[in-house]
Amino acid sequence: MSNKVKNIFFLFGLTMVIVMFITFDVSLKQLWEHICRAGYWLVAAIALWGVLYALNSLSWRAILKGSGPLGVSWPTLLKFTISGYALNYTTPFGMPGGEAYRVMTLSKYVGVQRATSSVVLYMMMHIFSHFWFWVTAIITYLLCALGGDLSLGTAMRWVLFLASLFCAGGIYLFIRGYRYGLVTKLMRGISKIPGLRKWGTAFYAAHQDDLKKIDEQIAALHSQNRRSFFMSLGLEYGARILQSFEIFFMMLLFGVEPGVTQGMGGTTMNIGGYFLLFVHSFLILAFTSLFANLLGFLPMQMGGREGGFTLSTTQLGMTPAIGLFISIISRVRELTWICIGLLLIKIPDPNPDMTSETIPSYNEKANE
Repeated sequence: MSNKVKNIFFLFGLTMVIVMFITFDVSLKQLWEHICRAGYWLVAAIALWGVLYALNSLSWRAILKGSGPLGVSWPTLLKFTISGYALNYTTPFGMPGGEAYRVMTLSKYVGVQRATSSVVLYMMMHIFSHFWFWVTAIITYLLCALGGDLSLGTAMRWVLFLASLFCAGGIYLFIRGYRYGLVTKLMRGISKIPGLRKWGTAFYAAHQDDLKKIDEQIAALHSQNRRSFFMSLGLEYGARILQSFEIFFMMLLFGVEPGVTQGMGGTTMNIGGYFLLFVHSFLILAFTSLFANLLGFLPMQMGGREGGFTLSTTQLGMTPAIGLFISIISRVRELTWICIGLLLIKIPDPNPDMTSETIPSYNEKANE
């Protein structure tokens, strides 16, 4: 990727960060008070996301290995992952900026076709893991309700029912996409959208063979390389579960203590209480992310996530103030990693011949 294009990505992301700071829902004084209250728990949340991004990059790496020899080092993939998500968060509709950046940066290591297929596959896997994450949350909520821990009123039953239909439909579409490919059908659909019809038709005609090859690579990962497929899915799903600890940290800080017992030594929380608190954190994250992703056209899902946190915490019997506090700390952590990602864009990428894992791409080797 040329320095000019990198600067465009960097300046766009920087502009959006400034806009986010200006439009923050709280004053700078209130924001600083929340940051001071979070203290070292904010540092823990920021560090936790370093682990999550590492898992994301390993998931992407598993997809690349599943399509042939690996031609890029893991630290380089981690850099692309963090910068890509920084652009995802600052781009309307959530995805295009980061995905375009990943394709352009990775293509010099493995070629445009393989870079494109791996990025599309990783994007699919990232979303696919979310559907399974939400399914787990629905089942968990029902189990908690049956155990008497959570309420299951008429409104909540409808929410769970509609969420179940949404997840079932999403999982079905993704399974079909993995079996038969998705890119060709997607481009055909774009070519029918008013305003994009001319461009979409011309692009499909010019790149029809390449699009079909990308679909073949997508289908091959699911049908021929199940180990890489499930390894990538497991890493993405595990990252979603670990993300619950961010809310868990904030709930402890706020003094939310389910399962508290009174003993000779004073008030303590037993192991079951900590587990229940983590389950509640998991449910808050799951239903908030579901609500926020339905509003994915907003940069950083502005407003959608705050509303999701407030609704989720209230449904679990907590005060709206807890949801607001969690959402603000989440924004601060997110802005921190966006800034880190944007700075990483400015760091020069290593040349392909400087990476320890650089070898000919799968297609190049097959043609020798």
